[in-house]
Amino acid sequence: MPGVFLNLMWHQHQPYYPDDVAGENPMPWVRLHATKDYLGMAMHLDEVPEFHCTINLVPSLLTQLESYVNGATDRHLTISRRPAEGLDHEEVCYLLDNFFMAFADSMIRPHARYHELYMLRASWAGPADQARGRFRARDLRDLQVWSNLAWFHPLLFEKNPDLAEFRDKGRNYSEEEKQWLLDRQRDLLAEVIPLHRKLAERGQVELTTTPYYHPILPLLLDKKLAKEAMPDVALPAYREGYPEDAEIHVRRAVESHIERFGSPPRGMWPSEGSVCQAIVPLLARHGIEWIATDEEILGCSTGGMVGRDSRGYVRHPELLYRAWKVREGDHEVGIVFRDHSMSDQVGFHYQRSPGPTAAGDFIGKLHAIGDACRHNPATLVSVILDGENCWEYYPDGGVSFLRSLYQGLARDSRIRPVKAGEFLREHPPQDTVPRLFAGSWINHNFAIWIGHPEDNRGWDAVHATRQFLVAEEASGRHEPATLARAWEEIYIAEGSDWFWWYGDDHSSPQDGLFDHLFRKHLRNVYALLGCDPPGSLFTPISESGGHRPMNDQPTSFLNVKVDGRATYFEWIDGVRYLCGNDRGTMTLVAKGLMHAVWFGFDAERFLVRIDTEGTPAAERLAEVDRLRIGFVDPAEREIIVFQPSESRPVAYVNQAGKPIANGTTVSVATGKILELAVPFSRLDRRPGDPVRFYVELLRGDSSLDRAPREGIFEITTPCPDFERILWQV
Repeated sequence: MPGVFLNLMWHQHQPYYPDDVAGENPMPWVRLHATKDYLGMAMHLDEVPEFHCTINLVPSLLTQLESYVNGATDRHLTISRRPAEGLDHEEVCYLLDNFFMAFADSMIRPHARYHELYMLRASWAGPADQARGRFRARDLRDLQVWSNLAWFHPLLFEKNPDLAEFRDKGRNYSEEEKQWLLDRQRDLLAEVIPLHRKLAERGQVELTTTPYYHPILPLLLDKKLAKEAMPDVALPAYREGYPEDAEIHVRRAVESHIERFGSPPRGMWPSEGSVCQAIVPLLARHGIEWIATDEEILGCSTGGMVGRDSRGYVRHPELLYRAWKVREGDHEVGIVFRDHSMSDQVGFHYQRSPGPTAAGDFIGKLHAIGDACRHNPATLVSVILDGENCWEYYPDGGVSFLRSLYQGLARDSRIRPVKAGEFLREHPPQDTVPRLFAGSWINHNFAIWIGHPEDNRGWDAVHATRQFLVAEEASGRHEPATLARAWEEIYIAEGSDWFWWYGDDHSSPQDGLFDHLFRKHLRNVYALLGCDPPGSLFTPISESGGHRPMNDQPTSFLNVKVDGRATYFEWIDGVRYLCGNDRGTMTLVAKGLMHAVWFGFDAERFLVRIDTEGTPAAERLAEVDRLRIGFVDPAEREIIVFQPSESRPVAYVNQAGKPIANGTTVSVATGKILELAVPFSRLDRRPGDPVRFYVELLRGDSSLDRAPREGIFEITTPCPDFERILWQV
């Protein structure tokens, strides 16, 4: 018997973007992720047939994929197809504002022409209206091409010489060539579902499902369940649930799975890993045999027996790394709990290490778990995460990592990759969870989706609209088909994603658009029934005012003595960034080495401070070889600090990997904190120049932590009169 069974589960999901009543779709993400991630991830598995895993496919995602294959479009695609010479003023501005929505380091800079257009746009320098005069028709056409082509998975170019030749041309595409690419894109979308069916039919992959529009099932059953993890949470005005809606989301998910793949799903990833005791009968009635959620739910369900110590090691690993069952009345389902640290390694950390190195580290961690649980009858490690979002941040789209991982695991005699249901049939769980704690995969609670005033206003808007629909249905004035369309809008609005972007937990440049779509779905209920929506549904719920910047700006010159001491008043006017609060489409659960990064300046120096997690920097950084401050502006500059746990480490400023000054240029000291200072002159920065950077901790070829985990920090080099000007403003 192998030492470890690996249950690797990829969750593929996008919210339901189309407004079917208006016949519009403002967002391209289903289409773009399809050619990059949904197809690419399946192609990786097709290369290694002996590697078994689980893929969770959300029904509303599959519905949108099929719509594209049948001719549906979106705003991005419509603008992409428009002849470049015929674009009007509004369309050009839309193109310049929306066609660079990709992670620049890995998806724009590697492509010379796309990067050239990115720099020509200089989005940080002004609005699209100012930039449009710099773009000729051929530039706009090349941008139409590259904003789609950059989202093609690297394996597609390996396996399709015509696509590789098209990519290698690089620039000066014709209208005919552009249309060829977009037609080819649609053809590739048509391959996604059949390829997954093929992988399932040959026994390599288990396909599972999620409630239809990805709602938080416990909150649909009873919003008061949020109080189990958050006793003091402020709830919406209407606090009950809609169990009949939860039933419909689950039933329709099973029906759609049967229709597309020929058999019912045996497993389910409840949306956001959200579970509670009350979902057990609901799922069991619809044939669901097993579910998955996060390790913290197991900890809460067992009175804290499972958890992690201050260094991140699992207490009682023999309890985490096994399958369980949960029972409610006469109903029972199996349940597995994800290792959130291992999952976060793939989602957030391995992107900064060479693929084979990262794969080796992952396999080594599995061996260590096997050793720690050697007395277990069967050790199961569940690694579960989004199968789409993290690959944007891998330099090669994750190809070297996934190839090394799949091939390495297939050859490793101590590890057996399995489908979750396969393992549960071979090793039926013997242990029963006493009572399934109500929570999600994020901090074992529902704080992302309820409790914030914006979230609660969203829930109250759903309730008011739903009550209106119930009354209209009872009136008998409407045809069944019309009522069915209206109910569909309610089910869409119950999806988790709208609430994900409300509140101060997460933010994106499209916050306002998500808010608009949510309220539009509710307004559609009234429109379908021939009534005027209430004015409240025309008022934004989100108060963010658009995308929140990654960081604040310094409010004064700092007076810092670089000595490694945590002198509060030295840094009071600097920027403090709490690590782990990164906003985006994923959330990092496990804590990294860094607790906070502070930065700012005096009249001559750029200043950085690092507070470590749990213990003083001099202790916590002992496992770190190097600290790197990498700069986007100034390009190719970096500060390298060697052995940062030493009281007086050595540091250099590098240009393109080579030192440009001796170690005395950078002042650095480590004690309770790490402090660093470097003259702006050594960074070739003058007043008004941008400084755009990140902080990273390294050991060998592996990245141990990064701040921010996505994106970069941005400040402006100050002039001598910075403080006076700031006070005048």
